[in-house]
Amino acid sequence: MKTRLLIQMRLVVGLSLAVVSVSAGPVPRSAAPRKYTIEQFMKTIRFGVADISPDEQTVLFSSNQDGVFNLYEVPFGGGQPKQLTTSKTDAIFAIGYLPDGRILYSSDQGGNELNHIYLREKDGSVKDLTPAEKAKFQFAGLSHDRKSFFYQSNERSRAAYDLYEMDIATMKPKRVFENPGGFFPGDVSPDKRYVALVKPYTTTNSDVYLFDTQTKETKLLTKHEGEVNNGPEGFTPDGKSLLLSTDEGSEFAYVKAYDLATGKSTVLDKAAWDISADYPSYKGRYRVVSINNDARTELKIIDTRTNQPVRLPALPGGDVTGVNIADSEGRMIFFVNSSNSPATLYSFDFKTNKATPLVRGLNPEINPDDLVSGEVIRYKSFDGMEIPALLYKPKDRKAGEKHPAILSIHGGPGGQTRLTYSPLVQYLVNNGYVVLAVNNRGSSGYGKTFYAADDRKHGDADLRDCVESKKFLSATGYVDPAKIGIMGGSYGGYMTLAGLTFTPDEFAVGVDIFGVANWIRTLNSMPEWWGPQREAMFKEIGHPKADSVALYNKSPLFHTAKIRKPLLVIQGANDPRVLKIESDEIVVNVKKNGVPVEYVTFPDEGHGFVKKENEITAYKAVKEFLDKYLMNPQTAVR
Repeated sequence: MKTRLLIQMRLVVGLSLAVVSVSAGPVPRSAAPRKYTIEQFMKTIRFGVADISPDEQTVLFSSNQDGVFNLYEVPFGGGQPKQLTTSKTDAIFAIGYLPDGRILYSSDQGGNELNHIYLREKDGSVKDLTPAEKAKFQFAGLSHDRKSFFYQSNERSRAAYDLYEMDIATMKPKRVFENPGGFFPGDVSPDKRYVALVKPYTTTNSDVYLFDTQTKETKLLTKHEGEVNNGPEGFTPDGKSLLLSTDEGSEFAYVKAYDLATGKSTVLDKAAWDISADYPSYKGRYRVVSINNDARTELKIIDTRTNQPVRLPALPGGDVTGVNIADSEGRMIFFVNSSNSPATLYSFDFKTNKATPLVRGLNPEINPDDLVSGEVIRYKSFDGMEIPALLYKPKDRKAGEKHPAILSIHGGPGGQTRLTYSPLVQYLVNNGYVVLAVNNRGSSGYGKTFYAADDRKHGDADLRDCVESKKFLSATGYVDPAKIGIMGGSYGGYMTLAGLTFTPDEFAVGVDIFGVANWIRTLNSMPEWWGPQREAMFKEIGHPKADSVALYNKSPLFHTAKIRKPLLVIQGANDPRVLKIESDEIVVNVKKNGVPVEYVTFPDEGHGFVKKENEITAYKAVKEFLDKYLMNPQTAVR
């Protein structure tokens, strides 16, 4: 659990598998790619968590295949999925099976992010195990003895998560750790004596502590100087060690094993990029290591008896993610996500070395050959800093033809656009747009120096990185420099508004999705359950009181008179992070300029989309707006 991942306000626009070369010429093919509707692109399936049943005969997963996330089961060896829940309103996300075969799942109310934990009995009846109002509950893992599970809750204190243990036989909870504030609980040791804690100070500085449930003492494990991000990964199955993620003495995060008896740490896994996950299987035979390799996921499943990686059978190209190994350690499940296909859920048998596709995410109406791979590119910014980005270009380009382009900016501010499938990106590229997803300074995944390079410079240095990308796009020869727009969600929405406000002549149009318009209000209204993340955000972006002048100057809402290019705003009414009033006020103010403004709101969404019908409406609005004001510039305001 890394601090930098805890504090992000993200709306991820997923992208696809990278190739390294960049070609300016048209791509030879026997036939032009077929054009698809947004409804066809959105027939793809998005998945949540998947789990293997205790008898290892079925696989539980959540997906939005019927329009709203619900629970499904499918035989481990393959077959027809069976729908278990039928919510038409609130999204239902799988947590997993209990040892007796019952199911836990999580759900909030209309996107308000106040998740509760629910128990689904074998007869289909459901009980809310955490019925407290205005409180948030997060699953924190099964106990090693499989007699209980842990969860975090801010029911006692809105600004601090306590840790609870729920007895599976009685479904009665007891508090294991009362949070004095400033901590986030992590993993619990197999003997239930110790609780790992992380204490964030800034977005680049945090410590790991160990809480002893017997003595009630809290011990610092990661004493250090300077800015070092430390986080607990989890205890080893034998209970002797705690795995720690750290970037001490390194640009990138690596993993150490902390010996609980001696207090000594040894490096376990290290790579040339961030290690984003490192966890053992239930009995410890395997260790799953994920490396964030240049916006791709590089996966290793290590057999701890030989310390050698397991050789998986040939799979379609892409990232292997969501690895879940059964308690017997004989079977596992995972997802494969690639450029020309959304995630596919697989099962795998270690004995037979057989991988079986269970549920394919791609709409069979879409030919994968018509979809576009993202290309990893880099360009120099205004101060010489190298900026990574992901480039998507239409397959039916013709020599000498100039295309409109749209920058796609991720959330965060510390997010990262990765090489995973995005129906919106594919939809736009399929309709003639070049898309460049910029991982501007401040993005995670490229080292801690790059990550911290936008601190207190938001809407300035990072925005200038986006402006500089126009030079790269123009140099390709197939992008019209007068037809480059900017689009983003959450922090990316802020960057869109900042681009139209503070560089009013640089971008032809802007698409703001759940974007920050008023930093003073946003920082003041951050949900209480963010706890110490609030202070970390204050230190990175600015304090709403002490730094009110600076925040006023970088908030687009107070400078809307400068906006003179068309703007589309998309907002969820239940958004607890970026309040709807921010978008309301931006729209009213920009309209005063005589600038075309379109506004699409959703009464049943929060900070991001969980309902497929709403995504279709939003993405259709995006394309229609871009067609009107970017593809056909004679209708745009100049």
